[in-house]
Amino acid sequence: MDFVQRLSEIKPDQETVLTIGVFDGVHLGHCHLLDEVINRAGTDYIPAVMTFTNHPATVINPGLQIQNLSTTEEKSRLISKQGIELIVPIPFDQELAAVSASNFAEALVNHLKIAGLVIGPDFALGKGREGNYNVLTELGMKLGFWVGSVSPLIIDGLPVKSRRIRQDLAEGSITTVTKQLGRLFSISGSVITGNKQGRELGFPTANLSVSENMLLPADGIYATWTTVNQHTYSSATSIGIRPTFGLTERVVEAHILDFDQNIYGEHITVQFVEKIRDQETFDNLPALITQIAEDVSKARITLKDHGGSNFA
Repeated sequence: MDFVQRLSEIKPDQETVLTIGVFDGVHLGHCHLLDEVINRAGTDYIPAVMTFTNHPATVINPGLQIQNLSTTEEKSRLISKQGIELIVPIPFDQELAAVSASNFAEALVNHLKIAGLVIGPDFALGKGREGNYNVLTELGMKLGFWVGSVSPLIIDGLPVKSRRIRQDLAEGSITTVTKQLGRLFSISGSVITGNKQGRELGFPTANLSVSENMLLPADGIYATWTTVNQHTYSSATSIGIRPTFGLTERVVEAHILDFDQNIYGEHITVQFVEKIRDQETFDNLPALITQIAEDVSKARITLKDHGGSNFA
């Protein structure tokens, strides 16, 4: 099914004010843009988002790998929570990459009934990114829609962008990531059977199965909130290869505090509050156990001061 066929199935019942993008992570910069869409739509139009289910850069530059900050489902949930009434998820492929800005705009008018298009900084659409603000404005005059733009949202002197958040997350800068997302960064997955080393050490963990397409924070120990069956618990979460045991597979393990339930197979969500320390190699198990106990104590204090999860 091509791009136009997908749009032809949408059929909104009134005109829309639209914005377009990947919206990975749905950070505060995205929310800034979505707020403008909602304000421009008012009560006369449907506030709408076209979002790509994969990153266009990985299609335009084959071989480029970009790990995601959010799943497609989470992204749609967060966009909807902002007040967007129509979400149009579209796969980005080579065929779409070859569509001209003019044909792209015509499809938006014909099938999404756009009255207005709101774009962010440096936005462009169409083959070779030819559809910049000036080109889209000219097309809008011909096709009957207006084009508006928003300035970037600046935090700590820099624009908020998914690329910046990915870098901060890969460095373990959790507090900076939280500031840009406007919420705690989280990962979700099913609890799988591990090698039970945590239980043998006196600190049982829930091993999380996470999609390889999802970006994880840097290796280390974190104070986290873990949600199981709609109940949220304090936890200390380890990400890494467990070098003390000579292992090489990178795993996510959450030790849920004051918790003793069998949750194998359950879907859980881990929210990251603060990094406690980097991953380390210990000379012996007693030293490791002592450090884990200290990590758990620090996590408990950190989470008490934090005051609660803010799962969005």
